Amino acid sequence: MSIINTPASETRPQVRPAAEGWEQAVAPDGRPELQFKSPRVKQPSTHLADMTMAERQAKVVELGYPAFRAKQLSTHYFNHYTTDPADMTDLPLQGREDLASAMFPPLLTQVKKLTTDNGDTIKFLWRLFDGALVESVLMRYPGRITLCVSSQCGCGMNCPFCATGQAGLTRNMSSAEIVDQIVAANRAIANGDLGALRSDGGHDAERVTNIVFMGMGEPLANYKRVLTAVRRMVDPSPQGLGMSARNITISTVGLVPAINKLAAEELPVTFALSLHAPDDELRDELIPVNSRWKVDEAIDAAYNYYRTTGRRVSIEYALIKDMNDHAWRADLLAKKLNQRGRGWVHVNPIPLNPTPGSIWTASEKDVAQEFIERLIDAGIPTTLRDTRGKEIDGACGQLAAAE
Repeated sequence: MSIINTPASETRPQVRPAAEGWEQAVAPDGRPELQFKSPRVKQPSTHLADMTMAERQAKVVELGYPAFRAKQLSTHYFNHYTTDPADMTDLPLQGREDLASAMFPPLLTQVKKLTTDNGDTIKFLWRLFDGALVESVLMRYPGRITLCVSSQCGCGMNCPFCATGQAGLTRNMSSAEIVDQIVAANRAIANGDLGALRSDGGHDAERVTNIVFMGMGEPLANYKRVLTAVRRMVDPSPQGLGMSARNITISTVGLVPAINKLAAEELPVTFALSLHAPDDELRDELIPVNSRWKVDEAIDAAYNYYRTTGRRVSIEYALIKDMNDHAWRADLLAKKLNQRGRGWVHVNPIPLNPTPGSIWTASEKDVAQEFIERLIDAGIPTTLRDTRGKEIDGACGQLAAAE
């Protein structure tokens, strides 16, 4: 335990980040290693969800069938959540198997499904075509259903408090592998797997309404495939899932050039910056990518996203006991956000999932409350994040894809 320039008025100790129970990979310069390139480059065969409608039509014609079959296949996949040719009775029996085989190569195979006691949260473990494992988490809330999707097998950002980062990066996921998590979740909902519906007469969603790219991986390190997947999500049915871009959240630890590129895409998705510390001295150790792009650069990019899109930005902040939850850090965070203007940002403090005896544990409730109140008093809209799935290791930072 050591001090990081803690102000004299702060009496609580300062814990430094440190990997526990695993050895953090380091680069030749001694800094935590960052993996921006996928070690394994092979991708699954091209799937219907990888293609635009025009590309699907061309593929179907190439296979010797009328172009309109592409729309029928798209309807089966995006509306009925099936790739089983036996379900496709509007297609001629002769050739049905060939069409389905060509357009729907296998993507996700369910290895495990864990459900919370009350049934409103499910964690799926998927095996991909090359044996790589990923997880996604499905959550029912009043009036909406959220799916936390993975975008990479593992993660190369090497953050010491995140279970996903401990194994490093295996490969980027394909666009269709990302989309297929949603289709599989919709299939589970249609089968009644996600708990009982409300009994108070209120609205219940019947399919996934919200997407958060907060599963395994750094979405902006797999930029092209993630953006293609997002376009499939928002494409009108049956071209895609017909979802609202505003209900899709892309979260990043701060890949500044990619944030600026995303701002220019003219896709009104919600953008979230996983900041976790307002000072470079701590964030360099807590979020290794901070060695490339510092706190102020990341916040500037987030503000640019707001200015370009008009969409309010979220700041994710995991509250970790005696590490980043000091009152002076709340004041510094508020100061830095307010320097860019008012009304452009919302802060989401997240109680870290506690581990007995670990330095990585949730802030005390009174400390967390003071942190939140200081932000609110400074005029920063702040809401404590409701974390789901702790009992099934499905909450933020817990996804490790272990059998």
